[in-house]
Amino acid sequence: MAVPISRETAMKVTIAYIEEPPFGWTEADRIATGADIELAKVVLRAIGATMIDYRLTTFSELLPGVEAGRWDMNVPLFVTPERANLVAFSVPVWAMGDGFLVRAGNPKSLDSYASLARRGDARLGIIAGQVQHDSARASRVSEDQIEIFEHQADAIEAVRSGAIDAYASTALGNRILADRIGGSVFEAVEHKPGTNGKQHELPFGAFSFNRGNSDLRNAVNAQLRSYLGSPDHRARMAKFGVTSNEIDPVLAR
Repeated sequence: MAVPISRETAMKVTIAYIEEPPFGWTEADRIATGADIELAKVVLRAIGATMIDYRLTTFSELLPGVEAGRWDMNVPLFVTPERANLVAFSVPVWAMGDGFLVRAGNPKSLDSYASLARRGDARLGIIAGQVQHDSARASRVSEDQIEIFEHQADAIEAVRSGAIDAYASTALGNRILADRIGGSVFEAVEHKPGTNGKQHELPFGAFSFNRGNSDLRNAVNAQLRSYLGSPDHRARMAKFGVTSNEIDPVLAR
């Protein structure tokens, strides 16, 4: 675990991330990058971290890994009461709604979990452990319509091949994916407001820590409170497609 924050001693912080553009991914030179990686780097450097180690893992290992102390913190993920029982969250850093990645033309006209639930022949891909699974079930998507993947790349390939009809993730993430891969192959569909059950407010994402690592969490929180929404923060996030739509809701809390 990280030592108490001190600018007089060397401090190494290990942060886990997953392959999920635009939030985090590994470049060809094995350098971790992405919006969440950039935010973590700026904040950790500001609180005195002299060495930052980026640990690639799977989504299903993020919470167990930080809870067990295998690393110090996780990149942001959606805050839920169940997750808050396992880890300690930072202040929120973004707010985002869900969307689908579908084949170009959206052959089955899927624009919400409810629309997918109404089609018995529609299949949905979800990454193991992500909140989209609960959201889909709350909208009455049946379990036999859902296929679970460990890695985003496998879910994307399943959409491409037609094995599934939609991949559920954040609307922003899917929009970036569709733009990167090309509109002739994929299309990003943002869920229409009010179509996914009782959820009205956009859910928040936050860094997470071992519950006993209050020194690091408190230092990160203090820096986030002064940095989020600043011109530098907005400029850095804009490079990855994160805009005021995702930033401003957490500032208004």
